[in-house]
Amino acid sequence: MSRTVLIVDDHAAFRARARALLQDDGFDVVGEAGDGEAAVEAARRLRPQIVLLDVRLPGIDGFEVAERLAAGPQPPAVVLISSRGASTYRQRLRGSPATGFIAKAELSGERLSSLLA
Repeated sequence: MSRTVLIVDDHAAFRARARALLQDDGFDVVGEAGDGEAAVEAARRLRPQIVLLDVRLPGIDGFEVAERLAAGPQPPAVVLISSRGASTYRQRLRGSPATGFIAKAELSGERLSSLLA
């Protein structure tokens, strides 16, 4: 059984690449969102098991989205992503309810699976 994923990033080209990559690795991408508010709404509506969430978004950022999702019923696993490395966000990552972090350049289905294992 494949795991369902919502991809949240403000760049449509990255969302398309991430969708293709994850689907090729057996994930079921159930939706996409381009900003924080749309991400919260889509996660509530689609109920994905995983939210792949960019840190830097228009409106509310990925950290705030992660907080909102964690406060809801049956929260998804949230994996933060960024074109910057984890060291850039070290302090905020420590206090985040997110399951983990992956640099965009390192995104793969295998990397995502190992982080969620």
